[in-house]
Amino acid sequence: MELQILHWFESLHNPVTDPVMYAITCLGNAGIFWILLCAAFLFIPVFKKDRKLGLSMAIGLILSLIMCNGIMKNLSARIRPFNADPTFENLYGIFNGIKDWSFPSGHTSASFAAALAIILWDRKKGIPAVILAALIAVSRLYLTVHYPTDVLASLLLGSLYGVIGYFFTKLIMKRSEKARKVFSGEEPYKKLFAKA
Repeated sequence: MELQILHWFESLHNPVTDPVMYAITCLGNAGIFWILLCAAFLFIPVFKKDRKLGLSMAIGLILSLIMCNGIMKNLSARIRPFNADPTFENLYGIFNGIKDWSFPSGHTSASFAAALAIILWDRKKGIPAVILAALIAVSRLYLTVHYPTDVLASLLLGSLYGVIGYFFTKLIMKRSEKARKVFSGEEPYKKLFAKA
């Protein structure tokens, strides 16, 4: 059933959408887009009021890395769809560099961890983030590098990590007035380490 769904996605391949989907999936490679956005929120002065978004994203992304890439992939040891069915088209040679297991999708988990962390703080910034996360998830199916259940489970797991990042950041800010001021952008980082 899942392979049939992926063959349907493969039937959509064409010269217009192929490079678009490949470019979208590349945004999720190693979570690099989300890591750069997180760093921007945390360290670029123009985003100082968004530091709490950056901290929430960092927590969510770290959880995703540990749980999905560090633990769950090795426990599941699920082969990739293109290993189960070698007839899938290897667009842009994408299969060649993939050596890890299929479940869960690190791209999808990291994307939804970051997007949920953003949207819980700021709906205006969060909606484009969720749309991009969804496009990255769909690109994994379009390129037939994950099963639908990999992507769906990773969407849920990543969302959970983003929610945890949000609530953990809120807890830090609630427990410490210094942290609240720093991550709200009212004070510089050095105030976190200043003696009271």
